[in-house]
Amino acid sequence: MTIGITDSKKYEDYRQWIANAGIDINIQCLSYKLDNLDVVASCDGIILTGGHDVHPALYNKPNYLDVLDTEQIDEARDAFEMNVIAAAIAMGKPLLGICRGLQIANVYFGGTLIVDIPTVMGSNKHGKIEGQDQRHEVAIVAGSIISALTNQEAGTVNSAHHQSADTIGEGLRATAFSDKGIVEALEYVYPEGKPWLLLVQWHPERISHDESFSLSIRKAFIESCK
Repeated sequence: MTIGITDSKKYEDYRQWIANAGIDINIQCLSYKLDNLDVVASCDGIILTGGHDVHPALYNKPNYLDVLDTEQIDEARDAFEMNVIAAAIAMGKPLLGICRGLQIANVYFGGTLIVDIPTVMGSNKHGKIEGQDQRHEVAIVAGSIISALTNQEAGTVNSAHHQSADTIGEGLRATAFSDKGIVEALEYVYPEGKPWLLLVQWHPERISHDESFSLSIRKAFIESCK
């Protein structure tokens, strides 16, 4: 089995999380720096990782650039990963999006983003504090993938982001929420006949306090890739 993981500053966290699954998995780094979009064809599943802010021009709000740290934007990465998503969907590859991965996938499907949660929503529960993830509660929509995986109506996740999905992309639905209605998970509205897809705003690759929101996601993703 081959899993493609998009490149990021903390790529090694994601690679190790998958490598620790206990089965033989070939892991490929997908990066514009490697110019290796063609590798998607040989992958059995794709993970979209966290990191940079998505350029707001991609969701038709270029004026948002004025309130963002441009050093946290990588347009080449955005363009490459939009192509990764397109290729994965066209080829029927399972797709797991994590943090930024949720955000860029939502943008790919025509959705928009909340540019800065503290500014727009007045909530400071989501970004890191002194370099450490925060934790907060999420409510889970019954009948969703994430509901089936966790077997819970609510739970606690880690959090390290300042943006989130706003308008939901076409064909997607929100299936987990935190305070003030902030979206924590996205899935297909109608998953029948489509490859497996789950997008989560938290970081399952570094959760240690609740395996339901980490290892169950990894297991389901890997099973979908077989």
